[in-house]
Amino acid sequence: MGAVYFYHLTERPLEATLPMLIGKARQAGWRVMVRGANPRRLEWLDEKLWTMEPESFLAHGMAGGPHDAAQPVLLGTGAERPNGAQCVMAIEGAEVTAEEVAALERVCVLFDGGDPAALDAARGQWRSLTRAGAAAQYWAEEDGRWSKRAESG
Repeated sequence: MGAVYFYHLTERPLEATLPMLIGKARQAGWRVMVRGANPRRLEWLDEKLWTMEPESFLAHGMAGGPHDAAQPVLLGTGAERPNGAQCVMAIEGAEVTAEEVAALERVCVLFDGGDPAALDAARGQWRSLTRAGAAAQYWAEEDGRWSKRAESG
């Protein structure tokens, strides 16, 4: 049974934090699905990931291509995981279910601490997932370091 980790972004933006988390997931041997709600935002993120420093490069693709199953990291808006991802990273309010949390190694929910709507959405996801029995952790960044602030389950 997996767990869901909530990452409250307050110091570094999504495009800086997501590659670090993807890297850790890949080090664990997991394939990753980055699930967003906005296709244009995912296209923007795709471009950012392709133009990273060479030593930070993350091989990835956009969902809907002919090689989805071969991608170690896939970006998309749907609930499916055509690359067999063991880890889902939900951004900008993308939905995850308690069943997914239970079936996967890890689910990460990243949300912008400067956006009141994003905070409300993350709080709602926390309540919904923990009420359904999902193990959850809440992480916040302080002075450039991540610290666990809450745990459930």
